[in-house]
Amino acid sequence: MLTLFKQIFTWWNHQTLGTRLHTFFKGKFVGKDENGNKYYESKNGRRWVIYNGEVDSTKIPNEWFSWIHFTKNKIEQVQDHKKFSWQKSHKPNLTGTDKAYHPKKSENENKKYKSWKE
Repeated sequence: MLTLFKQIFTWWNHQTLGTRLHTFFKGKFVGKDENGNKYYESKNGRRWVIYNGEVDSTKIPNEWFSWIHFTKNKIEQVQDHKKFSWQKSHKPNLTGTDKAYHPKKSENENKKYKSWKE
């Protein structure tokens, strides 16, 4: 019951009930990426993605990013999407979490300052 409630009223957990119905009736399955995201297209050319897990637009790989934004480039033509050894695996956006990047503070930044309003 709670899952149905979440699908009706929240879009950030997974697809909503409306998206599920729209995908079922009007969507044509195009493909799936290595993260488990599924890509669909309608007859009139509208494209969308159903995310695997949490909805985060940074989960879309480059080859599917170009497809969903109607950008034609060399990557879209390749069928194997071979990854090179120097390419890093995807990291989600960590802003606002404990794992977010913070540059090291230099010695000058550790000094206390006085506000000009004092």
